[in-house]
Amino acid sequence: MENKKIKIGLIGLGTVGTGVYKTLKPFEDIEITKIGVKNINKPRNIENFDSSILTDDCYDVVNDPEIDIVCELIGGVQPAFDLIKTAIKNGKHIVTANKELLAKHGEELFNFAEKYNKVVLYEAAIAGGIPLIMPIKTIMAGNKISKIEAILNGTTNYILTKMDTLGASYQDVLKEAQELGYAETDPTGDVEGFDAAYKITTLATIAFKKRIKLDNVYREGITKIRSQDMKAANDLGYKIKLIASASIDENNNADVRVHPMLISQNTPLAHINYVTNAVRLSGHPIGDITLSGPGAGEFPTASSVVGDILAIAAEFGKTDYLLPMMRCRHEGNANCINIKDTVNKYYLSINAKNNKGVIGTIGKICAENDISLQSIVQRGVDEDNTANITVITELALEKNMRRAIEDFEKDKFINKVNSMIRVQV
Repeated sequence: MENKKIKIGLIGLGTVGTGVYKTLKPFEDIEITKIGVKNINKPRNIENFDSSILTDDCYDVVNDPEIDIVCELIGGVQPAFDLIKTAIKNGKHIVTANKELLAKHGEELFNFAEKYNKVVLYEAAIAGGIPLIMPIKTIMAGNKISKIEAILNGTTNYILTKMDTLGASYQDVLKEAQELGYAETDPTGDVEGFDAAYKITTLATIAFKKRIKLDNVYREGITKIRSQDMKAANDLGYKIKLIASASIDENNNADVRVHPMLISQNTPLAHINYVTNAVRLSGHPIGDITLSGPGAGEFPTASSVVGDILAIAAEFGKTDYLLPMMRCRHEGNANCINIKDTVNKYYLSINAKNNKGVIGTIGKICAENDISLQSIVQRGVDEDNTANITVITELALEKNMRRAIEDFEKDKFINKVNSMIRVQV
């Protein structure tokens, strides 16, 4: 097999698939021999493209005995999962960028691949072009990673950056992002945090060497963030970002979540803007490192996909057990903590009647729920004689914070809690 040309089958020739095709073209020892697509007749933005390798039946790709590596780039759970399993059963190694499939069925997929002695690589599934999974599994293998804080979704980071810089509303910026192609027509997967939740589920599983169940990951999107919150955060020395975070303690208790967060302007993540992604890893002995770069796009994502393809191709003919360090080596499930049992600092934006004693009432309700206040500021009075009050708490139990909000909304002097956003500790 020393001089054998490695044959690749692609499933999907969209933005990423096109980037992979173009990137692999100069490699003389690798050849894309078949590509599964929805529409064979669709025009392709590829110079001198030979459309004879296209098929509208993706099973033609996974069942082709000549193909060595199948690269799945269509996303979603089905038919991707069945296509990958069929390819593995037919003796093919897998490269995928499918974050949803990995988050929902990763354990089953990796066990299935191991049964057939095949490798599944997925560098592009977490942070686009940022090298992450392979570094964690190889050069950082001697580290005990205990905490992750990451910006893993370019669409939401673009929206929040524009809201911050322009002072614009969420709806106005979302509309612009859709017009520019940064947000989908249906943006739910991004703005409600699903995409980031899929990614942090797999990333935490890899980094902690413990399986994280997607159902145990708390998820909250950015749709309730207001331009007023952005301004208040800036005034307090923070930026608001959608943060995917995970931590694990020595007793195997994991806290994995996605939600907006006030993060200090003194930290690197505060300055990750527009569609850029970043991941901050904390562990021993490395300490803290931050990796940042393009989290999506034709060539950034293709960079990770092609890197995985080349890693597998380099092993052909040299061993019967390819890439042992990149295989699934988990030590059971993590014990995931419910968000209600976590301890956090909080930012609150409260609208109240402009009466004497309102600030005292807020302090009293917090004290009754075992919440101490770090700061409380009245940010002016509206034309209807209501006051806007900003609160930053000390560390408090989530369940106590939720109970306090219920008490605020029952109080006759408090009109509404406009926002409750957790604060980076």
